[in-house]
Amino acid sequence: MRFQSTEIAGVVAVDLEPVTDARGFFARLHCPEEFAAAGVPFVPVQTSLSRNHAALTLRGLHYQAAQHGEAKLVRAVRGRIFDVAVDLRPDSPTHRRWTGTELSAGTGRALLIPPGVAHGFLTLEPETDVLYQIDRAFAPGHERGARWDDPAFAIAWPARPQVIAERDAAYPAYES
Repeated sequence: MRFQSTEIAGVVAVDLEPVTDARGFFARLHCPEEFAAAGVPFVPVQTSLSRNHAALTLRGLHYQAAQHGEAKLVRAVRGRIFDVAVDLRPDSPTHRRWTGTELSAGTGRALLIPPGVAHGFLTLEPETDVLYQIDRAFAPGHERGARWDDPAFAIAWPARPQVIAERDAAYPAYES
């Protein structure tokens, strides 16, 4: 695996290093030793799947309250997404800044999102599946969200969402 830092501390792009032959390829998606050697200690305890039927479906921006913060490794395993991480850590030098990258089943690229950073994505193709590996068990009642179109972040989404949950559309403006 290759690890590439982003402009937000702790948000790391993880690229596959496939071994190919006539059958196709084989690649590791996660290896605790390789992550630790890259200075990215991440050991998932939960794996979840988000299935999205329509292109331009938006999910997010989601995060867990501080005491229940999660790190997550996100990857498209079918289709393509524009994946976004927004730094909500008040003491961070990149507070309120965002980074976005395209994740696709074709490239296998993943994005590691640390606690305190909100996450969301926009599907770019129909029938897109997104795999989440999360470093702690979900804590019900501690989920939080920020508006996908909040001017405080000014995220440059590649298109306007066509499908969005009422909850995601109703998050209030972010207050730092």
